Amino acid sequence: MQEYKTVEKASSAEFVEKKSRFIGYVTPIKTQEEAVSFINTIKSKHWDATHNVYAYVLKDNNIQRYSDDGEPSGTAGVPVLDVILKSGVVDVCVVVTRYFGGTLLGAGGLVRAYAHGSKIALEAGNIITMGLCSVLCAEVDYSFYDRLTKLLEDFKANVITTDYADNVKVTFSISKSSADDISEKLTDLSNGQYGLKQIDEIFAKI
Repeated sequence: MQEYKTVEKASSAEFVEKKSRFIGYVTPIKTQEEAVSFINTIKSKHWDATHNVYAYVLKDNNIQRYSDDGEPSGTAGVPVLDVILKSGVVDVCVVVTRYFGGTLLGAGGLVRAYAHGSKIALEAGNIITMGLCSVLCAEVDYSFYDRLTKLLEDFKANVITTDYADNVKVTFSISKSSADDISEKLTDLSNGQYGLKQIDEIFAKI
């Protein structure tokens, strides 16, 4: 499986355009059921909103869905979906809620507003790259822990757990392509005293 981009977390952001309030929501998803559940949650939360427009994209089978939710055709769901596709993110659902402020925005204004709602939602969710990662473990004494921490930072490894006992045991994930390099570097830094143990392979943030 190749690397892909998605969002790291559920989040939201909002703005006001000509007195209409737009709230962009985003969440990572893995299935259509998760997308529908998220959409329904937002609709329930904003039951009194004028529109709850949505779009989602799933990596598996390249599934893409959207809804204008009562806005003129092509002015809402399509712009939300278009921003998702141009951002290159998958396994993501965006809902843009609108509270009408009394001033018509026109077709062009709606397209721009919903596109902006989608964009700021994705930014709030923090776009990340996922890839095949090795899960590795290093067990070092306390005198070496600072150097290990610096090494992990240099290689942009993601620490999963740190156990403090007689020694410090750090479990982390790192892109598979960097696993051999960090292993060699640790051996060099510790003059052969420490090595890395591979525990698993997972898809994770790189």
